[in-house]
Amino acid sequence: MCYDDEARPPLPPISGAAADQGDLVLTSSDGTKFGAYFARASRPNGAGMVVLPDVRGLHPFYIELAQRFAETGIDAVTFDYFGRTAGIGDRDDSFEYMPHVEKTTPETIAADVGAAIAHLKSKDGGGVKSVFTVGFCFGGSNSWNQSAFHPDLNGCIGFYGRPSRSEPHVSKMKAPLLVLIAGADAATPLEQSQEFVRKLEAAGVPVQSHVYEGAPHSFFDRGYEQWKDACDDAWRRILDFVKSHS
Repeated sequence: MCYDDEARPPLPPISGAAADQGDLVLTSSDGTKFGAYFARASRPNGAGMVVLPDVRGLHPFYIELAQRFAETGIDAVTFDYFGRTAGIGDRDDSFEYMPHVEKTTPETIAADVGAAIAHLKSKDGGGVKSVFTVGFCFGGSNSWNQSAFHPDLNGCIGFYGRPSRSEPHVSKMKAPLLVLIAGADAATPLEQSQEFVRKLEAAGVPVQSHVYEGAPHSFFDRGYEQWKDACDDAWRRILDFVKSHS
């Protein structure tokens, strides 16, 4: 897993506040109901963000991250992957997530992302005009994959995802990608991430990437004071990416 219960998202360059936030139940295209959380910006800029968690599912880190996006003017939704196998419930440290992770598929995750996109575009979700995804580790790969499953997205952002989960979908990717790489990621060697970027470029996928030299897996965490500059830079790159592709 990426984040434990002590992890907290780094603070963005705040421009406002979350006007409304709370739990949500969404319905996927196959009729599955699954847990989600929304945060509406007090001063929306017209963009929306779907936050794809790591293997923990709808963990407090991602709920707070949705709030942080709302503070930047971006309406956000984060969601749980496990509605089909675990129902709707808490995903704290006691949750045995791996049996449920193993039952997910790229297709069911994409269907759930589709429900989150539809919510953001609805009046209740903010009526956003442009939609992006962002994910971490398991969610990082799944976020990049949405470029193939939802090519009309404005962009797909991923932190320390595993290229092997996304490479089968490269030929169908259309939406721009932002690949944020931890240079000392113990789970994914730097060379694999760099080769993934080269494959994207060779396939003609619009891609930006950045390596955070020496940064460990899960560096995007307020508790990692030594990586504050990297976190600040990551926020800047995300917000610039959203602005340039909205």
